[in-house]
Amino acid sequence: MKLFTGLSAFSITPTDASGRVDTAALARLLERISAARADSIGLLGSTGGYAFLSRHERQRAVESAMACVGGKIPVIVGVGALRTDEAQAHARDARKAGANGLLLAPMSYTPLTDEEVFQHILAVAEAGELPLCIYNNPSTTRFTFTDDLIVRLASAPNIVAVKMPLPTHGNVKAEITRLRRRTPDGFAIGYSGDWGAADALLAGCDAWYSVIAGLLPSEAVALTRAAQAGDAREVERLDQAFQPLWSLFKEFGSFRVMYAIADALGLCRAAPPRPILPLPPTDMPRVKDALDRILI
Repeated sequence: MKLFTGLSAFSITPTDASGRVDTAALARLLERISAARADSIGLLGSTGGYAFLSRHERQRAVESAMACVGGKIPVIVGVGALRTDEAQAHARDARKAGANGLLLAPMSYTPLTDEEVFQHILAVAEAGELPLCIYNNPSTTRFTFTDDLIVRLASAPNIVAVKMPLPTHGNVKAEITRLRRRTPDGFAIGYSGDWGAADALLAGCDAWYSVIAGLLPSEAVALTRAAQAGDAREVERLDQAFQPLWSLFKEFGSFRVMYAIADALGLCRAAPPRPILPLPPTDMPRVKDALDRILI
């Protein structure tokens, strides 16, 4: 299976209050993903809080991950940074540690133009010398990739995939068809936004970049495999079980909810990085109820 296809499970990155990565806890989470036979691990994505970590801690996280699961499952590393030279350094660090691929969102403080994003991604792809996935994540970056920009980048060396948000207008199948018509053969089109994963998978996307698979990998694998088999009825059944959790993701943001899930399942005790606050204790019963509906 190609790198940017199937189920990519995005783990949280447990840290202490000072931002030091708990590599033992991270290893436990990654081993669960590998054991569930997900298709890849997404390390230091948005769920992994890459923007809150220093370069040194990112290096420790990647080195720990590769020591734990390297060779067992492909690892895709997020390398986004405000400055292009910093993102290039993260890309080189990931390659040196043995990562299999890269994920890059155009972080910014000042709004970026299409040309600035094009040059930024091109430079990081060249520095990383690994297959790179464009991360179109306007909810956090406030930058939305146009079809034209994706098409332009898709022809550049090392850029082989795009991670898309769920469409706000139109349907996902039409978007996939439109992008495939304009991008090179083999360019992988995947989606994030867990509550729309069932529709995107049944519509024929190449990958589900999954938040929840970072902590519930077996359940996310089951949904993915049912969709890949074209079993719409089973996909609907599984997706219905996830609905209370999708509601929590929409209400509180998946980043906060994932830390609550990790705590509820006893997988690790870590708080999200400040200024992000954990879910209030009064909402934990809803998390536990949602988990009871899902767990295999």
